[in-house]
Amino acid sequence: MASDISIFERVVRSAYRHTEASELPGGGEEGHPFEVRNLHVDLPADVRRLFDNGHYSQATFEALKFLDEEVQRIANTSDYGKSLMMTAFNEKNPSIALNALSTVTEQNEQEGFKFLFAGTVVGIRNPRGHKSGVVDDPESCLDYLGLASLLLRRLDSAGVR
Repeated sequence: MASDISIFERVVRSAYRHTEASELPGGGEEGHPFEVRNLHVDLPADVRRLFDNGHYSQATFEALKFLDEEVQRIANTSDYGKSLMMTAFNEKNPSIALNALSTVTEQNEQEGFKFLFAGTVVGIRNPRGHKSGVVDDPESCLDYLGLASLLLRRLDSAGVR
């Protein structure tokens, strides 16, 4: 038999989905914020579950771990984090080329995305993975998930995933 506290927790989480969710950016009658924000469909289901349960920092962390793992898989390396991103997207000899790299503009784009991927891991994922007490609000979480979605879509449009 379930304890009183676990029953209470289920009731609170259920009520949250019907009240707080409507106050989230893009929530309520417009639909779930993930659909309103057009977040990438390949983000793990746990990300949405964590978000819906109010665990915004953990949702951000899980999404960015997924991004890191996708780059690791595509680059076929065991490297991770900043060093993975700096190597995988290196504009001189990348393991993941986002374009043909045949013009200065294309090389600059590759370099820019190298820094976007690395900065996302260092500046957003790492604090949530190495420091306790990082707190995100729903709007910040959605912004971070939007950035993760942008980077995943860039991999998609390059034809590497």
